[in-house]
Amino acid sequence: MTPPADLSRLCVHTITTKPWPLEQAAREYARAGVRGITVWREALEGRDPERAGELLRSHGLSIVSLCRGGFFAHVDEAARRQALVDNRAAIEQAAALGAPMLVLVCGAAPGQPLERSREQIRAGIEAILPYAEEHGLRLAIEPLHPMYSDSRSAINTLAQATDLALAIGSEALGVAVDVYHVWWDPMLESEIARCGSAAKLFAFHVCDWKTPTNDLLLDRGLPGEGCIEVRRIRGWMERAGFSGYNEVEIFSETHWASEQEHFLNQIVQSYRAHV
Repeated sequence: MTPPADLSRLCVHTITTKPWPLEQAAREYARAGVRGITVWREALEGRDPERAGELLRSHGLSIVSLCRGGFFAHVDEAARRQALVDNRAAIEQAAALGAPMLVLVCGAAPGQPLERSREQIRAGIEAILPYAEEHGLRLAIEPLHPMYSDSRSAINTLAQATDLALAIGSEALGVAVDVYHVWWDPMLESEIARCGSAAKLFAFHVCDWKTPTNDLLLDRGLPGEGCIEVRRIRGWMERAGFSGYNEVEIFSETHWASEQEHFLNQIVQSYRAHV
């Protein structure tokens, strides 16, 4: 059965329906008319990624990306070396899965200046990029909201992410735009246009910022539950040349505790109404 046209670019991240194992997520996403899936590495634990990819495609799902690599910044040199090992393993997983892209959450270290973390992030990306290119993969730098700049990412604006991608200068390196992290930026529209003009818009993640929020990490909302103008930002993305999937990525203890089939139906409804 062909899903309605307005769902043709709907992708859901496996972390969004965290309680479901990958096999159940594949069945239920297909049933609901979801066309794309982004797989989190946790969902592959104990599974052969090549067989997992075959399973997902057998349900008619396009594998949009693998989440996540990155976390390059560490005070300890041994930890930085281990991060490169882990990222190469993630690249191998993505290639075996059949994902065309690995999303990078770049990391930060509380014990060092942000500038040093950013130097380590660039060095880390440059170290793994040839390996990604060998495997036919693209890497997408995801800027994170400044509230995470102490420990999760020292790349906090779309401008920083675009500048880094341009400085490294590979066609295989671009940016993932997540509305949760960038919606507040007064330069967002112009930076999306700049990123698009450089052909660096690789991914678009959607959810909502609830007001008040109960947890800065684990209380994201469905599009329409909060204050982000998701559809407006989607328009900016498309005017800048983006034609990929709109990826629903929600971390929510509230939604994870709910009945997941009902939650997935809510995702589809909110996507139609607000994305």
